[in-house]
Amino acid sequence: MIYETYTPEETKKIGQMIGENAKVGDMYCLMGDLGVGKTVFSKGLAEGLGIEEAITSPTFTIVNEYSGRLPFYHFDVYRLGDSSELEEIGYEEYFYGDGVCLIEWANLIEDLIPQDAIWITIEKELEKGLDYRKIIVKK
Repeated sequence: MIYETYTPEETKKIGQMIGENAKVGDMYCLMGDLGVGKTVFSKGLAEGLGIEEAITSPTFTIVNEYSGRLPFYHFDVYRLGDSSELEEIGYEEYFYGDGVCLIEWANLIEDLIPQDAIWITIEKELEKGLDYRKIIVKK
């Protein structure tokens, strides 16, 4: 599935739609360059899960936990040296728990990602406008 958005609000809305349809055990692997809108998308997904608190990127904490209609585990693994560092925080409880995981920079820990994960790539195409984004969703 491919979505095209032309504003940050539209990008957030795609995330919200995905969050509204999320179910226990879903894992979303989010990829894209710095500044492409991964956090905007994440905020939308959280809203779709009924989370009202402010969503921030967990760049320095690795994972933030939120409560909504389902627990939401928001990972950012950009700063990890390797995937073994996730073992220190007990990643399996999150990955195989009772909530929904969203992992920014998931390609960096691909060896830990379950086969049924949903991969989402956000791309810019500046010739289509500064806020244009192509969102590619693959199961």
